Amino acid sequence: MLISHPENEAGLSGNSSVGTLSPPVNVAGPVAGRVLAVGMPGPRLDRLTHTLRTTGHEVRQVVPGRVSTQVRQTAPDAVVALADDRGGLEVIREVRAAPAGRALPLVMVTSGSGPAEVADLLRHGADDCVPDGSDPVELAARIEAKLHRVPVPVEQLLLDPRTGLYSRRHFLDELDRECRRPGTGRRAGPSGVMAVVAVAEMSALEHRLGHRVRREVAERLAGVAERLGGTCDRFGRDEAGHLLMLLPGVDEETARRGLEKFAHAVAATRFVVADENVRLTPAIGFVPLADRTGPDQAMANALAAAAEAAGHRDLRPVAYAPWMRAPHRRRTPFGAALRARLTAWSTPAVLLLGAGLPFLVYRQTYGWGWDLGSVMYWVVVAGLLVSAALIVVECLFSLDAPHRPEKPAQPYPPAAAIIAAYLPNEAATIVDTVESFLRLDYPDDFEVVLAYNTPHPLPIEDTLREIAARDPRLVLLPVAGSTSKAQNVNAAVTRVRGEFVGIFDADHHPARDAFRHAWHWLSHGYDVVQGHCVVRNGDSSWVAKLVAVEFEAIYAVSHPGRTRLYGFGVFGGSNGFWRTDLLARTRMHGSMLTEDIDSTMRALGEGARFAVDRTLISRELAPTMLKPLWNQRSRWAQGWLQVSLKHLWRSLRSPRFTPRQKAGLLVLLGWREVQPWLTLQMLPVLMYAVWQAGGPGGLDWTVPVCLLATACTLSAGLVQAAFAWRLAAPELRRSLGWFWSYAVLSTFFYTHFKNLLARQACVKEALGDRRWRVTPRAAAAQTAAAGERP
Repeated sequence: MLISHPENEAGLSGNSSVGTLSPPVNVAGPVAGRVLAVGMPGPRLDRLTHTLRTTGHEVRQVVPGRVSTQVRQTAPDAVVALADDRGGLEVIREVRAAPAGRALPLVMVTSGSGPAEVADLLRHGADDCVPDGSDPVELAARIEAKLHRVPVPVEQLLLDPRTGLYSRRHFLDELDRECRRPGTGRRAGPSGVMAVVAVAEMSALEHRLGHRVRREVAERLAGVAERLGGTCDRFGRDEAGHLLMLLPGVDEETARRGLEKFAHAVAATRFVVADENVRLTPAIGFVPLADRTGPDQAMANALAAAAEAAGHRDLRPVAYAPWMRAPHRRRTPFGAALRARLTAWSTPAVLLLGAGLPFLVYRQTYGWGWDLGSVMYWVVVAGLLVSAALIVVECLFSLDAPHRPEKPAQPYPPAAAIIAAYLPNEAATIVDTVESFLRLDYPDDFEVVLAYNTPHPLPIEDTLREIAARDPRLVLLPVAGSTSKAQNVNAAVTRVRGEFVGIFDADHHPARDAFRHAWHWLSHGYDVVQGHCVVRNGDSSWVAKLVAVEFEAIYAVSHPGRTRLYGFGVFGGSNGFWRTDLLARTRMHGSMLTEDIDSTMRALGEGARFAVDRTLISRELAPTMLKPLWNQRSRWAQGWLQVSLKHLWRSLRSPRFTPRQKAGLLVLLGWREVQPWLTLQMLPVLMYAVWQAGGPGGLDWTVPVCLLATACTLSAGLVQAAFAWRLAAPELRRSLGWFWSYAVLSTFFYTHFKNLLARQACVKEALGDRRWRVTPRAAAAQTAAAGERP
């Protein structure tokens, strides 16, 4: 309620008064405006009221707690409030809580407040602060200035004067107008999309740099979109710092491509935010305008999609789906169980499709007068010869692989290592791995970023924190909500400061000079360098010995030979060194089971140069039992299939690749998927020949061509094992027996094992079964099963 007061309040005397007012002088002439004086009854409030009235204002008094009621009933032109010993924050909240009070000029009169208290009042909504001892003329002038230039909250303006962006309220008005437009042609609603752009690093930036980053980040993002041009003609921002984008008149696929181009441009840019140089990861969610859900619902849906995109950090825009507002409905238990059951029957399904069905076709076509079975016999023979020839040619080319430049072309820059880890799976190895990285020899600034995820706190985290406290080069980066290595790497790449970055799994121990030697390649114009992964627990079991030799065949023979033969290399997932800028705009896609090969193809498509160096060694752990190996290679086989389906046809049509490179891609992505099914045709062809001959006794098993194909196939395995031994890491060359065992097992078991997995991968991909099967990774001295990362 209003406080009545006598008309003859006495003015203050002395320096601490609001002014010496004897006799009272009306310095403002006629009534200048209606002012609400807020404070507890007493001399201070009376003196303030007297001062305001003598300067020409109509004054009403109100006590704290009744301000919002008074503002709603009779809105004043300005509010002048006394800040007491408890501060004036409650008064500010009261004034600003009333709709009519959001734009009212609010002046706080302070008593002995320091700069920090004044700054706090201004941050929380005061428009000005004056001390008790201010001259009445100054106080009147300040109030008049506020009355003539009314402070309007940014969200009530059409455009934010600091950023030039629509406020959220006005952006929703624009969105509503677009949603109400009639459809064209067969469309029931308007064409176009509305997108929300979040930034995955926003919480960390705000915690470190303050609230101002929300406005600055939205402004920087809008600047990138405006430079790119395109179909987006209206931008806004909300209080959380999201950039709001309206793209009218475009179809969903065109909008997706434009948004993805924008995301990559943002990721490739270093921004200055709050005077700090940072990288940003845009997370874009969008909804079609044709859904006609209304502006508020469309905004909520786009925010849900942006939250989903923020979890992946892979720069791909995400279209809203209903399960995003109810995540527990994303995958029903029945659907998952059905896929698992069908996958369990994939082996007999493959035999029926790959062998039984062709045999029936051969028999049927023979009845029609076409000897298709005999044709397939020659196709299979040719396929076996081609596969053997490709292996031998790669081996020969690996002998003359390019050597690493002896000296760097530029001084050593700051460098970083990213270790991606799933701690429950890798707790036994992670401390040894971190310690090995901190012992590396590098002549410039070097940091180790451990990007990890864990479903629950683990004791090993305390040990890691102790190491980080001891050595500031170790940066611990827990990635909340991560489910894959790709998400961990994507989170870390915006954190690193090095000009180039090495990517490693949690069991890798790189050689001491690995980063120095990697820069020798990168400084000579290469963008990515793939090193040589060597198994360090090969003596644990026969499976580990098999994998140890296989890795020599891959990293010491196939990778260098293929790179020289076809003119491009690949990134093998670990012990790879990337220019940070390239990795920041390429990212890794967690939806791909071999995210390393997918990122390779996308980087090659941009024109990146890949080198392979078998002298850049890191030592890792191999699976020690058959089941973990099955799980790991099953994922690899399906991942390669995903990459082939996604990139092969696109690469063959791309003008970016030379004919020589396209031939290599056809072998790497095409022949890889055809060959396992082609070798399976030996079975139906043999069954067809037995059927034609009237039984096994009627066949001639000494056909020269068949014997030649068999001999070439068997010899290819021996040749590859020999070259692997010749080019292997020194510690493995001493184990000659491992290579003989590999040659035998590869010929009669392991090649068929991998072909079986490749064929099953087709069935699993068709069923949509893309599960990660996690198994423990043991320390090198242990003999327990060592599995793959998640």
